[in-house]
Amino acid sequence: MITSDLIALYPNLYHMAAEGSWPSIERLGLLSTSELTRQWGVAPPDVRESLLGQRRPSSVTITSPVFGAATIRDQLPLDERSLAAALVDMSPHDWYEALNERVFFFLQPERLRTLLNARSYRNSEQVVITVDTQSFVQAHESEIELCKINSGFAQPHNHVSRGRETFKSIEAYPHPDRVLPRRSAPWDVAELCVPSAVVDLARHVVRVERVQADRVLERIR
Repeated sequence: MITSDLIALYPNLYHMAAEGSWPSIERLGLLSTSELTRQWGVAPPDVRESLLGQRRPSSVTITSPVFGAATIRDQLPLDERSLAAALVDMSPHDWYEALNERVFFFLQPERLRTLLNARSYRNSEQVVITVDTQSFVQAHESEIELCKINSGFAQPHNHVSRGRETFKSIEAYPHPDRVLPRRSAPWDVAELCVPSAVVDLARHVVRVERVQADRVLERIR
């Protein structure tokens, strides 16, 4: 894919975060789960393994005397048998670690709306962060990876193959030539991700909103 096409086709990126998380994100950046546990000082190996190398059946709150509380989301959309069947050259443990080492953005508002209205989230408040793609890409082009699937979703009716080649650089991503992005599945690009953290996220933000399902409750920034 050509970088200019990425910017033109997907002018904004979208991230859904836990309610109340924006002050920490604004201060520290958007951190992967792995980086979050490191900075929050989650030290016991068994606890780190349960957070980073296994499926999380529920959200987990971790606390730090320096940074306060942070929410690590559940991984309910990942059915373990379906994930194991979908993996080509990785173990489920490897896949969980790969997910937890990255931060993720949607490129289409339609995918964001689907997530906001999912059964697990539609009755609770979320923070939606909208990012300017051009600004973001100019700062992070060499780190950006693109993914054709929802990497955090695997179910018996939908367990698309995945493995070490799932996350590709912009240059290596086989995006079809289009004037407009595809608006329904299969998506041309499902996710944009960056390893470890985006510490300067606030520099690229267009707006931050508190949202519940389809309703914007408050413009935070």
